[in-house]
Amino acid sequence: MPLRKDDPKSVGGYRLLDRLGAGGMGAVYRGRSRSGREVAVKVVHAQYAEDPVFRTRFRQEIAAVRKVSGVFTAPVVDADPDAERPWMATQYVPGPSLAARIRDEGPLNRTELRRLALGLVEALRDIHRAGVVHRDLKPANVLMADDGPRVIDFGISRAAENHNTLTETGQMIGTPPFMSPEQLTDARSVGPASDVFSLGALIVFAATARGPFDADSPYLTAYRVVHDAPVLDGVAEPLRPILERCLAKDPGERPEPGTLAAEFMAALPETGDDEGATVRLRAGELALVRTRPAGTPEADSPSYEEPPARRKGRARRLWAVAGTAVVLALGLTAYLLAGPGHEDRPQGTDLAAPSRWAALPAGWRPWQTTMEATAASGVKKASDVAGVGHFDAPRCMADGTAVFCAGDGTLPVRIDALTGKAVWRADGVPSALGKGLFSFSVLGVVDGTVVVEQLYRPSGDGEQRFSVSALDARTGKRLWHRAVNAGQARPHMSGDLVVAPDDDGGRTLVARSARTGAERWTATLREGQYCDWAPTGPALPLMCGPAEWGTKNRLLLSLDPADGTARTARVPSQSLLLGTYDGRVLLLDRPEKAERDTFVRIRRVDPDTGRSTVTELAQDLDEDVTLAGGVLWCVSSSGRLTAVSARTGERLWTTRTSMERSWGITHDPRARTVYLSTASGRVAALDARKGTLLWETMPRAQRAESLGQESSQVLLNGGALVVTTSEGGLFTLDPAHPDREPVSG
Repeated sequence: MPLRKDDPKSVGGYRLLDRLGAGGMGAVYRGRSRSGREVAVKVVHAQYAEDPVFRTRFRQEIAAVRKVSGVFTAPVVDADPDAERPWMATQYVPGPSLAARIRDEGPLNRTELRRLALGLVEALRDIHRAGVVHRDLKPANVLMADDGPRVIDFGISRAAENHNTLTETGQMIGTPPFMSPEQLTDARSVGPASDVFSLGALIVFAATARGPFDADSPYLTAYRVVHDAPVLDGVAEPLRPILERCLAKDPGERPEPGTLAAEFMAALPETGDDEGATVRLRAGELALVRTRPAGTPEADSPSYEEPPARRKGRARRLWAVAGTAVVLALGLTAYLLAGPGHEDRPQGTDLAAPSRWAALPAGWRPWQTTMEATAASGVKKASDVAGVGHFDAPRCMADGTAVFCAGDGTLPVRIDALTGKAVWRADGVPSALGKGLFSFSVLGVVDGTVVVEQLYRPSGDGEQRFSVSALDARTGKRLWHRAVNAGQARPHMSGDLVVAPDDDGGRTLVARSARTGAERWTATLREGQYCDWAPTGPALPLMCGPAEWGTKNRLLLSLDPADGTARTARVPSQSLLLGTYDGRVLLLDRPEKAERDTFVRIRRVDPDTGRSTVTELAQDLDEDVTLAGGVLWCVSSSGRLTAVSARTGERLWTTRTSMERSWGITHDPRARTVYLSTASGRVAALDARKGTLLWETMPRAQRAESLGQESSQVLLNGGALVVTTSEGGLFTLDPAHPDREPVSG
């Protein structure tokens, strides 16, 4: 990345060329000496330079690296721990980290795995001969150079004979999926055998793109490291027994690095070829096909083929479990330690490339809260609500520096998007503080007005009653209220219009001003028709049909927002209405006798003429599909995201993530990014054009009991994100630093 305006231009006589990465304690730059030699320069953040404890710790790191001088480590070239801003220069290694390599291309092939295993064994021998224990051997700290791997980042290492160093703080030190059991139970007993355990976990990851103790949280991962046998599914038999010994719970049962070299050579013999990938033309695109993924049983099958997008996605699961940040391709030490007070918790990689991430809103800070937080005005206590109906996760909308939320038993509430404070909580009509069951939803926000729908069911009365209310966005005070009949269509909002069926039979749709409630126009629905809205666009598309959905056709209504004029078209009853694109209403057609929710073609309807044109999809789509930015985004329950052109029907890319049970996407066109989220508050960011996974986060929900659809959201708030969880939690994320910890709202 280019240097920022506040970055130094030179350090210790080394001219800084560009930025490689950053973390909680410092930044790493690519530098050049006067003789032209390139180095990686690690510079401490200014705020930590005055901390004497930190300076001592930084000296410890320099001393540890200087002790090690092997072919497979990156040696110290120069350093000055006593400078105004302490710095250290190491050999510059032009190559991605192992984490980035697995992320982009999937598991290593056998030749690559052999080179990695032997190189790491040699590196550990040099490290241990120097009397140093690395203690944080993981994919982020292994660089894949052309001539072999390099082990980097000795920030938490210590001398093997020293048990009273500054890193012995009583906190967990390391990265759970690659830590040894003794690191988690008795840090003072950690010795060279701990690095052997980490080596075994790292080789499993390199061979399968999964860790041997992967779990849904770092705490469960740590439990499995201490108590459970490693999961070695996918590891070939010659390699499996070696890794089982490396991953033994008892340090005394693990092999020495010296004996491991011979065992790896026998299990991964040289084959005389590179076992590389072949390039084939498939479906009009260049496809990289690896016929023998490394270290897996399928490697013996010459017919095994795995698409590149699938290989890219399978490596993601580990990072969600580890809670680590995405590592830059040239991130020599982009995974740095946190600052004082949190020195043993890894921080997120600096992803703040100006070409992608926007500046954070002025006054923003990371926060986490719930919709039950005490409000400054209105109904202050959420517990005052009488009851709820069927459970749906609360849903929210962002507008400027505010987030407006509502749900079952959740009164409309305004959350300050900068601080996480609850500004107001509004009551309903009738009052939700009385008896009965209530459900609320935010229809839209416009012109300082929040429009909400309320479902009310009095106690002892089975009849549901609907109403629409407009609230002042600043104060939460009610501006107007109307009872509606939602028998044929639910209330809907488009721009500054609220369109809802009247309370006299429900056949007449009435469009009102969102701010004043004044009537703009009316439109009439056919008797016996039940209608569903689609996302808004140039027109108001509405799909209508009889209660018996087996009829051949349904009616597509396109209402003119100006006067309510209705234009109609006949569409197949099996079509799904998605919204509008390029001036036309866009639908997806199912096959006539579909046994599951599968879509086979795109249907575009001209709202003026009613004429339909269809485009066959290059491959069937299923499950949840969202239309955004001219792309059809299809999300599977297993976390696979597929992007399809809404114009041509061609698949653009497919990426597998670890975001199980995710629903829908949030598309940020400015940042060229799409976001997925889960009920537990996990978030993933992908490049919208290429499908590259940028990062995944750990769960943030305090509880996640509802795992159904529509249980989480990612909202755009300037350069920040607001994320909701299934049980009413909210928190913010800085997409350039996704692992930054929030504070209580």
